[in-house]
Amino acid sequence: MILLVNGPNLNLLGEREPEVYGRETLADVERMVNEACAAYGVEVRAFQSNGEGALIDFIQAHRHEAQGVIVNPGALAHTSLALPDCLAALSCPAIEVHVSNIHAREPRPRPSLLATAVRGQIVGLGALGYYYAALHLCALLSRAAEEEPPRVTAPSVAAQLAFATSAVARPPPAVASGVDIESDEEIPEDLSARGEYEPL
Repeated sequence: MILLVNGPNLNLLGEREPEVYGRETLADVERMVNEACAAYGVEVRAFQSNGEGALIDFIQAHRHEAQGVIVNPGALAHTSLALPDCLAALSCPAIEVHVSNIHAREPRPRPSLLATAVRGQIVGLGALGYYYAALHLCALLSRAAEEEPPRVTAPSVAAQLAFATSAVARPPPAVASGVDIESDEEIPEDLSARGEYEPL
């Protein structure tokens, strides 16, 4: 499962400064990511909040089942210390997405504090950034599934008991000098045997 997490004001995508953030709505973004992941058989769970704590609670609540995270923290990218800590604690990769180019939007660009906690960043590509992040995470999951060694399952307790019982009831035939002593055939007696032989 991939988490799609959007931070403050991203619920206003499509109507907030469309010249900067485009015309696609958050619903459009969620549908696009769902369709991209569905092609790989991967489920998506989307969440948006204007509160930092709610975002962290959502990610932590799904930390054991998440296989990847797409996160657009919005303005929290420049202010939050708790959100990157939360992402760093995950065992799955996270991709940071920004609809606009946060590195070129202001005279003095402010770095993203999430940069050290994510696998990579996609900025300035509009809503398509989410799509490319989804493709990247799904490709990672597919590659990991191909490289995973086949699982060898241990025999059940019932199977082990059945094997042990049959082994005790019918021991394997013993072999001495190449002759099966459990054979029903009689061993012919050598009537020409003479006693001791003198050495030559």
